[in-house]
Amino acid sequence: MNIFYLGLKNLKANPLNTTLNLVLFATGIFIILFLLLLKGQFEEHFEKNTGGVNLVAGAKGSPLQLILSSIYHVDYPTGNIKLHEAEKLKHHPLVKQVIPLALGDNYQGFRIVGTNHDYASMYKGQLKSGKLWNTDFEVTIGAKVARKSGLKIGDRFAGVHGFMAENDDVHNEFQYKVTGIFTELGTVLDQLILTNIGSVWQIHSNHHHHGGDADEDEDDDHHEIGEHEEHVETADTAKEITALLVFYRNPMGAMSLPRYINKNTNMQAASPAIEMNRLYSLLGVGIQSVNLIAYIIILISGVSLFLSLFNSMKDRKYKLALMRVVGGHKLKLFSVVIIEGLIIAVLWFLVGYALSRMGILLISSYSETNFHYSFNKLFNLKSDLTLLGLSILLGFAASIVPAIIAMRTDISKTLAQ
Repeated sequence: MNIFYLGLKNLKANPLNTTLNLVLFATGIFIILFLLLLKGQFEEHFEKNTGGVNLVAGAKGSPLQLILSSIYHVDYPTGNIKLHEAEKLKHHPLVKQVIPLALGDNYQGFRIVGTNHDYASMYKGQLKSGKLWNTDFEVTIGAKVARKSGLKIGDRFAGVHGFMAENDDVHNEFQYKVTGIFTELGTVLDQLILTNIGSVWQIHSNHHHHGGDADEDEDDDHHEIGEHEEHVETADTAKEITALLVFYRNPMGAMSLPRYINKNTNMQAASPAIEMNRLYSLLGVGIQSVNLIAYIIILISGVSLFLSLFNSMKDRKYKLALMRVVGGHKLKLFSVVIIEGLIIAVLWFLVGYALSRMGILLISSYSETNFHYSFNKLFNLKSDLTLLGLSILLGFAASIVPAIIAMRTDISKTLAQ
């Protein structure tokens, strides 16, 4: 008789023990694989979306909030900063380049970002169709924006005040026109609507002053930092932006510039590298703790499998003796018990593996809906094979002693009883 069939039949004969072992081990495998997949993709998203930015200057508040809102666009800004202060920072000798950001509106949950063309270049943005924005109320949109909103070249739309899609404060009097669509690159650029800062100023000037100042200083409204140098001399001190993305001229910038900004300006400086490392360290403690619990669960399930197989030897010793009488070799008895352990081990892994992928898909769906970030990588060959090997090894280890007991069954003594 096939030893695989015998092993499977013996497991079916003890459904309660088999189910208990399966649930315990699959839970541990699920937790480990789920966290490994989530952590890997989480770090990947944060690393490739920094765009090489060395520092972010913005309104005083939480440095982490400033980074999350200005780099990753998943939080509310800490406030606005005066344009004339930003202009001064642009000319600091330790600053190589600054990219201004003006935030405040969205369309269907996708953020409208006032900036200059350097922002797209920072992410190596390439056009799939159309052209980059050039004048007020022209926009170039990310691939994900185009796909989910249905916007095409030449379409017009109105932005919504704030960062929530369900806000009903629509700027209907100002219509943006789509002039270009970026190629999908898997960066934050995919989910943004880019325009010039002048457009954002005009909308919010009208929003706050009910149109009274909408046309005032129109020439100033049409220019951004880094695009027209003459704007430095004519900057309106009432103008504000949300943040500046700063690139150092040399390594001395990392040592001096943050301290200079924090002490001598009304802005705060936040380093993406420092803040994200701080976030990783906080998350890392929780992840390591949960992983430790998962490994303990796996160990307990291994012990449970051992006890289950060990105790079953008492009930099965007569069957084992009869197998020997009808010609079963000792090695066959040994193999039957080992096969039982390996079958349950592989089942452990498969169930845990399936649950971890379901968990990732659920998290990805939630993240995509709320933050436009997706976690769609469902395979991590290295960790998957490692956990499969661990499962098989533990299944073998748990069944080795019961298998030796089965192999050493005393036929005459057992049948005599």
